[in-house]
Amino acid sequence: MDSATTCEASRVPLPLPQTASRGVKIAVAGGFGVGKTTFVGAVSEITPLRTEAEMTAASTGTDDLSTTPAKRTTTVAFDFGRAALSPSTVLYLFGTPGQERFEFMWRTVLKGALGAVVLVDTRRLKDSFRCLDWVEDAGVPYVVAHNVFGREDQEHSLDDVRDALQMTPGVPVMRCDARDRQSVRGVLIALVQHVMRLADLQRRQS
Repeated sequence: MDSATTCEASRVPLPLPQTASRGVKIAVAGGFGVGKTTFVGAVSEITPLRTEAEMTAASTGTDDLSTTPAKRTTTVAFDFGRAALSPSTVLYLFGTPGQERFEFMWRTVLKGALGAVVLVDTRRLKDSFRCLDWVEDAGVPYVVAHNVFGREDQEHSLDDVRDALQMTPGVPVMRCDARDRQSVRGVLIALVQHVMRLADLQRRQS
């Protein structure tokens, strides 16, 4: 049993803090099989809501399983989890489906989001371009997280990832392990800090 499954099986749902005064919507986006469901599940303080369906022969030739041969299910609507970032701030995490045929859900998930985490996999970076276009077109501040899946990626530096994705200057790029709660929290904190910096810059320019 993998670590994410073990964590969920033993998780005691935490009540919403009485001090919570602000709820924030965060979108978790990325290509097919990049680790969005795992990312949300690793940090959620409640049992995540998942809308997964078994993959069938109908997806053969449509969904690329070359880098994820053990994958048996796929998100068809969205994942949902909740994580308290501070005593007063609670993040509501919405994970998008990865395939382009579910793009109609991307607009729904991005609507009203304070920010977005875009997960990428260096084994299939081309799958990230469409998602990045959607996030940028929606005007949602975002960070890029290179999911290393528990392995050290010595081949590609973060500058390599930034260059390959033709990133907008100023967008944070970092590594994470989507299975690790502290690693995921670090990405979410970086996202909120990025959003706050952009808001402060707008205030000073207005």
